[in-house]
Amino acid sequence: MAPKTTAGTAPAIKKAAAAKKAALKGTAAKVTRKVRTNTTFRIPKTLRLARTPKYPRRSVPRTPTLDAHAIIKFPLNTESAMKKIEEDNTLVFITDVRANKRQIKDAVQRLYDVSAVKVNTLIRPDGAKKAYVKLDADVEALEVANRIGFI
Repeated sequence: MAPKTTAGTAPAIKKAAAAKKAALKGTAAKVTRKVRTNTTFRIPKTLRLARTPKYPRRSVPRTPTLDAHAIIKFPLNTESAMKKIEEDNTLVFITDVRANKRQIKDAVQRLYDVSAVKVNTLIRPDGAKKAYVKLDADVEALEVANRIGFI
């Protein structure tokens, strides 16, 4: 004889049927794949943290090789350089090839205590860099050249 169904067992039967269905079919919804519209895969930009090293990889930091004395090798005192000093208020130096115009300007300021207006550079055929340093109007290039001692 079959058991009698009472009012309290009807929801339990429904619950059991739902559990049976979930066990057979699965509860996860169908996953839809993203449709790719381009042939190029670009990796997503993720968080990139800065390095936090446990110890320095170099025991002693390097000292800069280009200081003011290394940048300016020597002043040039050819006829054309003398003409530049007298007429254009410009000093002519042979400098390190690796030095840029800003470094040359700072080196002249530091070594000779004169402020430069602008610096023109060229690489000579022998591989040396020549710098034309135009000085302020209030400073005479001839006086600076005398003070340096190459006139």
